[in-house]
Amino acid sequence: MSEQLTSRMALLGQPANLSLLTQCLHGIERECLRVDSDGQLALTPHPRALGSALTNAQITTDYSESLLEFITPALADPAQTLENLELTHRFVYSKLADEYLWSPSMPCALPDEEQIPIARYGDSNIGKLKYVYRNGLALRYGKTMQCIAGIHYNFSLPDALWKLLQAEEGDQQSALDYQSASYIAMIRNFRRYSWLLMYLFGASPALDVGFMRGRPHKLQMLDENTLYLPYATSLRMSDLGYQSSAQSELTPCYNDLASYIDSLRQAVGTPYPPYVEIGTRKDGEWLQLNSNILQIENEYYSSIRPKRVTDSGERPIQALNSRGVQYIEVRCLDINPMLPLGIDLTESRFLDAFLLFCALQDSPQLERGECHASTENFLKVVKEGRRPNLHLQRIDGPITLQAWASELLGKIQQSAELLDRSHGGTAHVTALQAQQAKVDDVSLTPSAQVLAQLQKGESFTQFALRQSKLHAEYFRSQPLSAEQLSEMEASATRSLEEQAAIEAQDEEDFDTFVAAYQASILASDN
Repeated sequence: MSEQLTSRMALLGQPANLSLLTQCLHGIERECLRVDSDGQLALTPHPRALGSALTNAQITTDYSESLLEFITPALADPAQTLENLELTHRFVYSKLADEYLWSPSMPCALPDEEQIPIARYGDSNIGKLKYVYRNGLALRYGKTMQCIAGIHYNFSLPDALWKLLQAEEGDQQSALDYQSASYIAMIRNFRRYSWLLMYLFGASPALDVGFMRGRPHKLQMLDENTLYLPYATSLRMSDLGYQSSAQSELTPCYNDLASYIDSLRQAVGTPYPPYVEIGTRKDGEWLQLNSNILQIENEYYSSIRPKRVTDSGERPIQALNSRGVQYIEVRCLDINPMLPLGIDLTESRFLDAFLLFCALQDSPQLERGECHASTENFLKVVKEGRRPNLHLQRIDGPITLQAWASELLGKIQQSAELLDRSHGGTAHVTALQAQQAKVDDVSLTPSAQVLAQLQKGESFTQFALRQSKLHAEYFRSQPLSAEQLSEMEASATRSLEEQAAIEAQDEEDFDTFVAAYQASILASDN
């Protein structure tokens, strides 16, 4: 236990301060493909009964018309966050007719690339911009990769907690700068230790053979329709998933917020020759927003992001630059196909303890060697995390995954106990014990459980479709109350009206709108 961790926990454990930990906020974003009854990608438009993908705050689309995204509000009790997510799933199933929500992260058998429908957001300038951005993603990375789904876990500590720590430590920065620096330090620790989450929650050790589109790979055949790696935890987070030669040199520094913002701003403003060759338009039609390394900052694929809620028309980097970090977004979590929501309260409770540990633990700057080792550890665990006697590289030398994991869980237990003292009960320590059991017995990990099912003779697609139909039965067996249904239908209708109002208010032409949007990020440091 470091001196800083011990003193910070003692401070937060004082009776006058303990309630601060009940004010942490939790939000979940869950993506999932719509499929037909045969497990094929649904090529139908985004259901109008779900409202406008542009303006509905809780139900939108991600890359494709077929890729739904459910967004919860940020709530203090993760049980309520999951309850909100479940209500959204039930509402969607009340409108889906004969379609299903695909249960795992890796996609179903996909049609030819040109048949995968890019998400549409209407005729407003902002709606068109979202479409052109996605068209650019298709040109740059292909549509197949964009059909991978995941869970994003948004987490914040209350501002008052940061102010308490700052006062205790005698830090002379502004409150805003201290809070931002603390979140960035938390992200550095996340980078050091996120391999543990891949071992504990990775759930994509296999995929449909068609996903590779005939590209060379080093996967093994489980059956004629399924590829896998025997010790993989999360092929979604491996170099088979989100990969980009343009982004390979882009390594935003998490040693301070300014350098992180600057590296993304440079990427959005720096031309990339292969994209320049494609151009931004053809025959008068927009192909991509620009020919730079990134079209917009959200194109950068990362396992965690510092975030700030944006004002209308404001870009993420502008919000961070002007008002600092408000919360973090964990982006590396697989959807667990064994769970109806893809995540459960045990996972959420552990994530809270893990993230609190990352926030309170010492977090020295990531020097190049440690930064590289953190990336290598992560990539090794996603491909080989269940390999017996797997060694990772720690700053003091090699260590087995099991030994390091148990040591880390011992430290995280202090956070879990603190959260339990704050909330009452033993839920966080119990959640942590469930993770230690996975370290002790690899067969309890989600990735091992998925492979165990597949090794009974089902293909990846057969297993995933069976789970999808089981989950559909679960949600449809507990329909919404008349009041809940009416409220969510009204929300969907309002969102359609809001989209129509935005379209009616647009006055400038799209080219002018895009030019102003591009200029805004480059000017955001002035």
